[in-house]
Amino acid sequence: MGQLTDSRALVFFTPDITETNTVKRVQEFVDNGFAPVVFGFRRGRYNAHYRPQWPHVVLGATRDARYWHRLRALVGAVPRLFANRRHLRAATVYYARNVDQLALALLARRLFNRRAAVGYEVLDIQPLFVATGWQGALLRWFERRCLRRIRVLVVSSPAFYKNFYLARQRYAGEWFLLENKLHGSALVHLPPRDAPPQRPAGDYRWVIGYFGLIRGEATFALMLRLARRLRRRVLFRFAGIFTTVREPQFRAALERQPNMIYEGEYANPEGLAALYSGVDFVWALDLENTDDNSRWLRPNRFYEAGVFGVPCLAVRGFEFGDMIEQAGVGWTFGEPLDESLVRFLETLTDAEYLEKRRRLAAMPIGAFVAGEDAAALCAILGDSEIARMTVVHPADMGPDRSRPGDAAYLRRRPS
Repeated sequence: MGQLTDSRALVFFTPDITETNTVKRVQEFVDNGFAPVVFGFRRGRYNAHYRPQWPHVVLGATRDARYWHRLRALVGAVPRLFANRRHLRAATVYYARNVDQLALALLARRLFNRRAAVGYEVLDIQPLFVATGWQGALLRWFERRCLRRIRVLVVSSPAFYKNFYLARQRYAGEWFLLENKLHGSALVHLPPRDAPPQRPAGDYRWVIGYFGLIRGEATFALMLRLARRLRRRVLFRFAGIFTTVREPQFRAALERQPNMIYEGEYANPEGLAALYSGVDFVWALDLENTDDNSRWLRPNRFYEAGVFGVPCLAVRGFEFGDMIEQAGVGWTFGEPLDESLVRFLETLTDAEYLEKRRRLAAMPIGAFVAGEDAAALCAILGDSEIARMTVVHPADMGPDRSRPGDAAYLRRRPS
């Protein structure tokens, strides 16, 4: 008997079922006509309170950066694939985030549904992928093997493709830029993007927000040094969850520093307006992996901040810094970072600040909220004719820098 498939059926393999990027991507699939079933793990972290309304299969539990633990969890997930094989057999598309989920997707494809197209999404290049030892080499070799079997590679920054997948992995297949933009549901009750920030209690000159994943010991150390030097001028507001910053040390530092406050976890996107309406800047200087991932990424917080008209602070010469510098919608800083930032925060005028906010507010909302780009990805995954085209981004037409709001488009592969 022939295999029964549904052209709208999609199976999404994810490392964290309740994580906000998973929720956003599922909503985008639904918006564009797919009927997704999510196969994934739980991590008991950010957004863990969320209860999915869409069909999902829990494959187990994993932890961040615990690769051997995740390998055992993947092996333990195989019986659940067999138990839910009817979903896998019905789908025309498998979509996987991260290489471990891609491995599961390719196994499921081999066992149950060899006609399913496979999409592979990468939001970060993790340290082990660029490590020089045998473990890094083994992981890169394994990913290269998997890359041969996908329809499209989806990256959140063009620098990931240029500097890692093209230069290091020698990937020659189709790729697509899908930035970390918000889902349209985040626009509910959105205040005017040029509205001035609501000042918190106190007489601080500037308020800097750092929301989401609190990570990077070097990043936090820089913020702490600035807070000490600018004690009566700058307030730092934190909200979110701790990843590579150790929570006990973080809380101990804040107890001694009155101009640094932590406001706990928050709901996304419901809690974004309250956070961003109360800050002048968003901190986007990522110093965690400055040779690779931090240098190449385009952070989530840029898109969140942009929706609410809040400019970012970034590192000069990094992918993200170059992007906002080219668009004139934020500020960038070179070494020595301490002195550059102190000088900026002590000398910035209201007129200069308001002009930057005006430029940011003038950008199209599509620069920050997914629309045509999400629809284009779904077209690639779901349409056999489009799938025979090469995915290109305006960045490929000249310099590898693309402006915020540039849309991805398709070009036919030469015959």
